[in-house]
Amino acid sequence: MKNYNPLHFTFILFLIVVPFLWTNAQSNIEYFENEGVSIERLARYDAFLNKEIKEGRIPGAISLVSRNGKIVHSAVYGYSSLTDKTPMEKDGIFHLMSMTKPIVSAAFMMLYEEGHFFLTDPVSKYLPQFKDVKVAKDVQAGKDGPTIAANKEITIAHLLSHTAGFSHGLGGTPLDNDIAQALYAEPQENIESRVNTLVGLPLIGHPGEQWYYSASPDVLALLIEKFSGKTVADFLQERLFDPLGMKDTGYNIVEASHNRWVPVHNINKEGKLINSEQQLPIVGNKVFGGTHGLFSTASDYMKFCQMMLNKGSLNGQLFLSPKTVDIMTMNQTGDLLHAPGQGFGLGFGVTVDVADSKSLGSVGQYYWGGAYCTYFFIDPKEKLVSILMTQLQPYRNYYSEKMRQYVYQSIVD
Repeated sequence: MKNYNPLHFTFILFLIVVPFLWTNAQSNIEYFENEGVSIERLARYDAFLNKEIKEGRIPGAISLVSRNGKIVHSAVYGYSSLTDKTPMEKDGIFHLMSMTKPIVSAAFMMLYEEGHFFLTDPVSKYLPQFKDVKVAKDVQAGKDGPTIAANKEITIAHLLSHTAGFSHGLGGTPLDNDIAQALYAEPQENIESRVNTLVGLPLIGHPGEQWYYSASPDVLALLIEKFSGKTVADFLQERLFDPLGMKDTGYNIVEASHNRWVPVHNINKEGKLINSEQQLPIVGNKVFGGTHGLFSTASDYMKFCQMMLNKGSLNGQLFLSPKTVDIMTMNQTGDLLHAPGQGFGLGFGVTVDVADSKSLGSVGQYYWGGAYCTYFFIDPKEKLVSILMTQLQPYRNYYSEKMRQYVYQSIVD
């Protein structure tokens, strides 16, 4: 909390099972004393986030935590826009950036269940341009450096697990920089043109021989269009967003909701937090990607996460079978190098060793985040979902780790 308020803790002593609401100029926080989560311990999380806002490190944020299918913490902090001093609202619409990836991966696996492909299929079976991909001999030489033929074909499983050898352009090498320029700085007409650009660039390594965060989900998006005969936007709307009730999720924000858009912020040269000078467009987007591009709210994304936690079902409707969710959320990358204690499934990061991670959590927790500092994790053992959304660049994993730290320490049963 911004100010230590004794009255707040007086209320806590009396409110045992009744929702608690505390509001001030920059916070709107609902606590629910149930499901084994402590109000007093969650107040530490609120105090941390309010301090980050007061000291000018983030503009505002939304936290949403669910346990056993029930919301136990719903909090809104600070501002959506510092320029306008617009208060953050719980229905604020955020750029998901890479939190698009888990949604597109889940949609893609719905088509797997319909029998359109095997995970072991070569991608070239469906997209012939993937037949003869090349691997850079030296990533320091950039996109025009010498190459060799890949020693095996890229499979669909490689795409889902980020082991195909593609890059996202974030690694900092000359080749990464060339890839980022080609994919995201140069104009692309649609998802097919972006995928064709990607496959025309050298791989950073042979398929299956490394885990390397990549633009592979864009290939999944193109395959969704090939298998379904619909645009990715239409497929997601019809098969996930409408039936899940994700009414504010999509690749463009409808005009009536423009006032709810949360712009991205950054720290300027003087060390001050400001609205970023460059903002991604919120309308007119035509590249319906798998890597990024979706907008959503915290409550919409909670519905997607709750469906995954429920082994593929929500509100009586089955979206994915439990066995499909199982294979998506188990480590698919063996001993390939990751962050300590972490692996990767089919569309999600996965915790494989809590001791090695040196972080609170459970084996089997799965998660991801977005470039503008949006984060989520799902813990099947604790029946727990946590979402934290702000809009800040560049990306920092710090707030993801703080979310885990504060949410897990609040569990008392």
